[in-house]
Amino acid sequence: MEKTDEQLVENYLEGDENSFNEIVNRYLKPIYNFAYRLVGNQKEAEDISQEIFLKVWKNLKKFNAKKSFRTWIFSIAKNTCIDHLRKRKDVPMSAFDNDDGGNVIEDTLVDEELKPDEVFAISQNKLNVEKIMEILTIVQKEVIVLKYMNEMSLAEVAEVMKIPIDTAKSHHRRALQKMRKSIINAPKLSK
Repeated sequence: MEKTDEQLVENYLEGDENSFNEIVNRYLKPIYNFAYRLVGNQKEAEDISQEIFLKVWKNLKKFNAKKSFRTWIFSIAKNTCIDHLRKRKDVPMSAFDNDDGGNVIEDTLVDEELKPDEVFAISQNKLNVEKIMEILTIVQKEVIVLKYMNEMSLAEVAEVMKIPIDTAKSHHRRALQKMRKSIINAPKLSK
């Protein structure tokens, strides 16, 4: 029977070095994919992934076993990626974005009914998804990657991002709206 993440953490803290290796093996691919989706560069994602696991290792004693390890590790990943992006000079920041990741212009647009499954069914091709993801803000990318690529609920996404659930829902809705408009307005992407 496979051990839970929390059991692996406990075993590692009790001296079982292999338990941490098992944690790394379990989370390396999802953490790398998350970092890659946010920074868009393979080498940077590799470096960030190493940094994330170093932070996890250094802070493992601080992990609260009553909480979800998955949420905890993705919180570290999110913060590390955001710190990295802030250091980069090529990340455009909209003058209309506010502190909670919202956008004054987008907030005043009419809300269209969205069907998330339809948006993702249309954009199954990896290249199309990557091109479409480029139009999203960093916060919106985080929500989409955590929800759909790491299969988290919006409550888990909110916990990882340390934002209220309604804010997570709002970012999710805005991201899907942008993606939907991109798919509708750019038929050349859906070859």
